[in-house]
Amino acid sequence: MTSVDITTRDGTADAYLTGPAGSGPFPAVLLYMDAFGLRPHLRTMADRLASAGYVVLVPNVFYRAGRAPVVELPDYIDPAARPELFERIMPLLRSLTPEALMRDAEAYLRFLADSPLVADGPVGITGYCMGAGLALRTAGTFPDRVAAAAGFHGANLATEAGDSPHLLADRITAELYFAHADQDAAMPPEQIERLEKALAEAGVKHRCEVYAGARHGYTQADTAAYDAEAAERHWDALLDLFSRTLTP
Repeated sequence: MTSVDITTRDGTADAYLTGPAGSGPFPAVLLYMDAFGLRPHLRTMADRLASAGYVVLVPNVFYRAGRAPVVELPDYIDPAARPELFERIMPLLRSLTPEALMRDAEAYLRFLADSPLVADGPVGITGYCMGAGLALRTAGTFPDRVAAAAGFHGANLATEAGDSPHLLADRITAELYFAHADQDAAMPPEQIERLEKALAEAGVKHRCEVYAGARHGYTQADTAAYDAEAAERHWDALLDLFSRTLTP
């Protein structure tokens, strides 16, 4: 459990790195943050993954704007806090292009490949909210480096934009799992259908599910959107995916 710095083509990204006890090497997982950023809750999630036998890297995707926390957060994010927080977060999101994000992904994957803690072979990815789109985009951009990718309460995964991440489906070789919230304006039914169609037509091994009663952010225990039952379902699905796809 340590903070690390990763050299990218655009600067230095701070990140959290954690792994199992023992000398390893172990399979690696890249965990992409949600829009609230790298914070104690995501470190706790990474530690839980590490306890299952994985080296886990959680980069600060907003590193160009400063080291984490880029936006100061309350210990618990309730609906009243969200408008002010998103006034500060949205400019950070808008400043990131798909090209810049994939330059960063290349650096994260290189860091893991070079780490003596990490076993040879492709990695797993899990992403939350905006991170689900990054997981999908990374799997399509670096198919030889990604064995499995999962996304939870993802946002805008299959829009009509020309750079929507679902358009990379025909390049993906990883196995995918996506779990949407059924109360989520950021991933409406038409996008869920579009994503499923793109993956099926590309022959991607995948499973897409909708968690009934869950809201956007259901995995995030430091927010009002947290749903304990849905979060545990997410852990079961994620660990099952990685246990089948990553080298032990």
